[in-house]
Amino acid sequence: MRGRLRSALVIGGQGIRARKFRTFLSMVSLFMGVLAVVTVQAGASILERSELDGIEMYSGKDGTITLRGAGNHTDLVAETLRGTTQGVLSMPVDATLGEPNVNPINRQGMTFEDVRRHGRSTGADYDCMSEADCEAKRKQKPLPEGNAIRLNIEALTGDIRPIRPFTMVSGQWLDFGSTPMLAPRIVINQEAAKFLGHYKIPNELQLGSGASHPSVQITGVVNDGAYGPAAYVRLDEMSSWAKNPAGSRYSSGPTVFLQPGSDDLQRVLRSKLVAAGAKDSDIRFEAQTRKEDVTKRLLILKVIFLGLAGLVLLVGVAGILNVGLATINERVEEFALRRAVGMPRLLLAGIVLAETLLVGLFTAAVAIGVGYAGLEVVGSMAASRLRLSGAPPFPWDAGLAGVIAGLLGGVLGGLIPAIRAARIPIATVMRA
Repeated sequence: MRGRLRSALVIGGQGIRARKFRTFLSMVSLFMGVLAVVTVQAGASILERSELDGIEMYSGKDGTITLRGAGNHTDLVAETLRGTTQGVLSMPVDATLGEPNVNPINRQGMTFEDVRRHGRSTGADYDCMSEADCEAKRKQKPLPEGNAIRLNIEALTGDIRPIRPFTMVSGQWLDFGSTPMLAPRIVINQEAAKFLGHYKIPNELQLGSGASHPSVQITGVVNDGAYGPAAYVRLDEMSSWAKNPAGSRYSSGPTVFLQPGSDDLQRVLRSKLVAAGAKDSDIRFEAQTRKEDVTKRLLILKVIFLGLAGLVLLVGVAGILNVGLATINERVEEFALRRAVGMPRLLLAGIVLAETLLVGLFTAAVAIGVGYAGLEVVGSMAASRLRLSGAPPFPWDAGLAGVIAGLLGGVLGGLIPAIRAARIPIATVMRA
């Protein structure tokens, strides 16, 4: 069996080498179909990864548990989570970095690209909760323009990167094992770093009108997947100069992220919150299960586009079939002679099928190479549009899909010519 397989491959390779132009025509007809399959699979994998990255960076990895119903017991939860690696409390607060008492460059938290495209907007930078509040703020004396940016601060009780997979771009992440410092250390995201790289912004942080304005130490830049400027600080350091961060404008209250398997910690938190006056029915621990939702949503699009790619592949199969049948008609005497000297019908069919399989593999290799090169060319564009940390790597499953498509095209395109070659009668050699 091994000898026949080796013979079929060797003779098939010789046939490809002897008919280079027809081999090229077969590859051209199959190439677009295989490339379509590779492109669809690669696009689906990259899109799924980008969506999951965005969800994981904002809400945590799949299986992450969030605590609901903590109410105003922030200090209690923070004290419970201190020193543990199973959970982190995050306190989002709206803040301004730069010159104090000025209108920021990016009013309403605009991105760097928006400011660069449209310029600095004019008017006051304030938020109001009602029409009366807006009217009162309109009467206030407008602040002068200055070098400051509005950004979102997240105060943390511990390292959140095992839960929300941020990647460091430069510098160092916050050190939660050291003693809190009077000059808070912060890590900014890439969007905030763009502003600091373009404008001369002092390292002075303002958090509402009732808090002091300390000079901060920027220790690093992180990719957090956020569209707007953001920064991260230790909660204990921020509490030393902002006694009531939850009272700052646009603070949505704390969010507690817990690792999967933190059942004991959940029971401790529940018991402490109930003892502090929270209702047991209001305390909920909800698991993050969005990966399954994203996969199901993308599966529908993936099936539709793979179906279209399959139609293109069938057109390529038809091209291989036509070339194969034309080749069989020219090689009738050769195959009849091989049958006359004792070659089995199965081996004869294997020779023809081996040729189309090799053509399919060669075509798959070329299509995968073109897909890889194309992804490298447009990688930076896709990275900026999909909020990825860098050019997306070529998905291995797209290469596997290309190989399968090439082999399938070779089998379908060579099956009928192989059967026809095996049924050539020996008497045909007499007519030659």
